[in-house]
Amino acid sequence: MLQFPMEKFEVMAFALGCIGTLCWAVCFWWMHRISSRQDAMLEEVHEMTKRVEKLSQAEHDLMSDVHPQVSEIKEHVQNVEEAVSPEKS
Repeated sequence: MLQFPMEKFEVMAFALGCIGTLCWAVCFWWMHRISSRQDAMLEEVHEMTKRVEKLSQAEHDLMSDVHPQVSEIKEHVQNVEEAVSPEKS
């Protein structure tokens, strides 16, 4: 079995420690970048949701305004139909 002097192990341990620290820094930067992108995407989705809710509310208000008028229009059409019906003559 080959025997290595202790200095080589210390140098190897130091090199591996430096490599590990460098990998940790790169990983930390990468995760921060991913997190920033996710935050931006969530903000965009939140803004889109606000716009959809606003449009939905406007549509609901419009339908609420139109709904009673539809019943009135049907009544007026029936009244006109009865008035101009040839069977009534």
